[in-house]
Amino acid sequence: MAPRKLNVLVYTGTGSTVEAVRHCVYSLRRLLSPNYAVIPISESALLKEPWAPTCALLVFPGGADLGYCRVLNGAGNQTITQFVRRGGAYLGFCAGGYYASRRCEFEVGNRELEVIGNRELAFFPGTCRGGAFKGFAYHSERGAKAAKILVRQDAFPESDALPNVFKCYYNGGGVFADADTVGKDSNAVEVLAEYADELAVESGDCKAAVVYCKVGQGGAIVAGPHPEFDPVLLSQQPDIPGYNVLLDELVADEDARLAFLKACLTKLGLEVSQGTSVAPSLSKLHLTSLHHTEVGEMLYSFDDIITKVDGEEYIKGDNDLFHLEKPDSRWSLASLSQALSNELGVSKTNNGRASPDPTADYNRIPKRIVSHESAWPEPKETPCFNHAIYYSSLQEFRLAEREAEGWGDVLMYGEVVTSTNTLLEKNYSLLSRLPSGFTLAATTQVAGRGRGSNVWVTPPGSLVMSTVINHPAHYAASRPIVFIQYLAAVAIVEAIKSYGPGYSELPVKLKWPNDIYARDPSKPDEISYVKIGGILSNCAYSSGNYQIVLGIGINTNNRRPTTSLDALLPLVGSGKQLAPFHIERLLARILTRLEVLYKNFCRNGFSKELEERYYRHWLHSNQIVALEAEGGVKARILGITRDWGMLKAEEVTADGINGALRPTGKVWALQSDENSFDYWRGLVKRKV
Repeated sequence: MAPRKLNVLVYTGTGSTVEAVRHCVYSLRRLLSPNYAVIPISESALLKEPWAPTCALLVFPGGADLGYCRVLNGAGNQTITQFVRRGGAYLGFCAGGYYASRRCEFEVGNRELEVIGNRELAFFPGTCRGGAFKGFAYHSERGAKAAKILVRQDAFPESDALPNVFKCYYNGGGVFADADTVGKDSNAVEVLAEYADELAVESGDCKAAVVYCKVGQGGAIVAGPHPEFDPVLLSQQPDIPGYNVLLDELVADEDARLAFLKACLTKLGLEVSQGTSVAPSLSKLHLTSLHHTEVGEMLYSFDDIITKVDGEEYIKGDNDLFHLEKPDSRWSLASLSQALSNELGVSKTNNGRASPDPTADYNRIPKRIVSHESAWPEPKETPCFNHAIYYSSLQEFRLAEREAEGWGDVLMYGEVVTSTNTLLEKNYSLLSRLPSGFTLAATTQVAGRGRGSNVWVTPPGSLVMSTVINHPAHYAASRPIVFIQYLAAVAIVEAIKSYGPGYSELPVKLKWPNDIYARDPSKPDEISYVKIGGILSNCAYSSGNYQIVLGIGINTNNRRPTTSLDALLPLVGSGKQLAPFHIERLLARILTRLEVLYKNFCRNGFSKELEERYYRHWLHSNQIVALEAEGGVKARILGITRDWGMLKAEEVTADGINGALRPTGKVWALQSDENSFDYWRGLVKRKV
C-alpha cells in the first residue's frame, strides 16, 4: 500500500539561485494548490531523507548546473534517477534542463563562461546547447529577453485552449539539439515547444525549447526558457535598455504562459487547480468569548504588554506585532489606505498593476485583533465561521461531558492567518498570559507548519486550530508532556465519532505518534488509509508551567489534498444519510473531549484505561516493522510505554522450520521526537 504523493519538491541547494527558486515556488503554488504541497528541499534532505515515496514532482530551478553536479553526482543522481524510473516526475528549468541532459555544452569558446561535459541523469538523451541567445552574464539581467515560444499542439491532446505562440522569460537557457531524432527509435523524446527566433548555437533538426522525455515508468520535462517566471516578481532595470518593453511583453502573454505551464504539469501526471490563485491576504483576528465579559478580562491581563502609539494600542510580540482594534474604530481614509497597502503587501508592478507581493514577510505585517466585548461577530464579518454555532455546540457538548467546563470559552478566529501555532508559540509575552483552553482557529493558513520540517496543506474546508495547555511543572515526572499529543489524537478520533448520532461508524484511526488517518473512500474495496489530519505540539516554560501549544489540522469539508471527513460519510453503512460536518461544531467537540481526557490524565497519569483507549483507535497492533536505526531488523510493535510514552517494539526472527516469526527477547523503546513511522513501508526511521 503506497502513500499518496502530495509533495512537489523544489531544489534549493548548491547551484540554485534565490530568484529562480522564488519564481518556481510561487508559480507552482498558484497552479497546484491545494492539491499538493510545494516545498523547498535542500541538498542534505535530498541526499539523506526518504523523500521519494511522497513526492509527486521533483523540480530543479535555474542557477548553475555545475553546482548541482558537484553535490549530487553519484548517490544523489542515483536517487533521482531511481525516483523517476519508478514512476516519478522531474521538471528542470534552464540549469535544471542542462543538468538533466546527457551532455551540456554552454558558451563553448567563451573562457569565462564555458561549461562542457557529460551529465549523469541523461533524461534527455542528447545535448543541451546554449546559451540559445547571446548576452548571458551570471547574476545579471543583461542577457534576459522575452523569448517567443511556438507550442506544438499535438503534444498536448488533453489540454484545451493552449496558445500557439507566447512569450516567456529567458536568460541563458539552452536548446535541446536534434530533439526530433534523438530517442526516436524508442519514442522516448517528444518536443513540446520550439524557439521562434534565430538561435546563437547549432540546434540540429529543430529549435527545441521544451522537451518531454519518457524515463522508465516516469517522465521528465526539461526547458531552456523560464515558463515558470512570473512578471509580477520581476523588478524594473533602468540601467538595461529595453527592459521595460520585456516586462510589458511578459505581462501581455501572462495567461498564455500559465496555460502552457499547466499543460506541462498535466503531462507529467499532476492534477492542476482550476484557477490560478495567489496567496490570500491576512485577515483580522476576532477575539470573542462565550461570556462577553471575559474578553475585557483577557484584555486587562494584557495591560502590561500593551503599548499606546497615537491613541492606538499594540502588543509587541517576539515574532509579531498585534494591533488591538475596537469593532467600531474608525480610521482616516489616508491611514486606512496606507494600512491596507502595508498589510496586503500590495506593490505596484512595472506595468502599473497592483498585486499582492508573494514574497512579503508575513512576520512583519501587523496582525489586527478585533475584541468583541458585547456581541459575537456578525456573519458578514466572519463569513467562513459562525460563532453562534460554535458557542451553542460548546454548551451542548458540555452537557454530556461532566468535566468539560472552560476550554474554548475564549476563542480567537482569523479567516486567513500565517500559522495558528506560530502566532501563539512564537510570541512568548502573549502566550505567557493565556489560560488553558484558549484557542486560536483559522480557515486558511499561508504558512502552516507540520511536524519537523513538514508543511501541512491547509486549504479552505480544513479545521485549523491551536490550543494552549498550561501543564504544571511538578507533573513533569509523573505526567510527562509527551503523552499530551497522544491524548490529543484520541480526543480527535473520539470527537469525530461522537459528533452526532451515526458518526461512530466513521473509519478514522490514529497513527503513532500524532497523525489522523481515514479509510480511502476512493478505494472502497481495499483496506487503504490516507492521512486527513495531524498534530503539532510546541512547549515553553512559564511561571511553574509547561505551556504547550497544541496545533491540530483536519481535512473536514475539503476533498484535497487527500480526502476529508465529509467524503467518508457515504461509507457509513447505517443507511442513514449523515449531514456534512460543521467545522464550528467539530471544533467545540474536540475541545470538550480534550479537556476531559487531559483532566483524567492529570488525576491518574497515562492509566490503563487511557492506554486501552489509545490502542482502540490506532493502526499498529502487532504490526511487523523494520527498525532503520538498528540496521533494518524486524520487530513487532507491542505498544507504548506508560512511563515516558515511547514506542515499544520487540525483535522477531523467522523460525527455521515453518517461517513463523518468533521473538528473540530483545526489546527497543523508541522516542517520538527522534523517530517517525512510515506506516506504508512498515518502517520506523530515525529523523534526520
